[in-house]
Amino acid sequence: MANPFVHVELQSNDLPKARAFYAKLFDWKLEDTEVPGFGGYTMIQVGTGTGGGMMKNQAKGMPSHWLPYVDVADIVASTKKAKELGAEIALDVTPVGEMGRMSVIVDPSGATLGLWQTKKP
Repeated sequence: MANPFVHVELQSNDLPKARAFYAKLFDWKLEDTEVPGFGGYTMIQVGTGTGGGMMKNQAKGMPSHWLPYVDVADIVASTKKAKELGAEIALDVTPVGEMGRMSVIVDPSGATLGLWQTKKP
C-alpha cells in the first residue's frame, strides 16, 4: 500500500498521567528517549502494527490529542502539494534528529495530519 500510516503520536498536557493510563490499559512497551529539537520523548512499542510516541503537548492552549503520521517519499514535494490542494501548513518541513523529517498539515476540512519521510542511509 502506498503512503501507509507509520507513526501515531500523543501530545499530552499531562504526560505522566497519560503514560500511567496507557501503560495499564494496553500491553505497550514505553521507552524514554531524547529527540534533538523536541526534548524528552516516549517511544511506544506495540509489537506488531504501527507504533508511536508520546510527548509534552507542543501547542499552547490546545487540548491533548493524538496525531497520525503518513509515510511519504518526498516530504518537501508532499508538503507543497498539500498546500496547493488547500491545506494549511501547521508545521513546515522539520528535521527530527537522525531519523528523518516531518511536517504537519491541516486539511481543508480542518483535520490535522503529520507527514513523515525517513532519512535514507
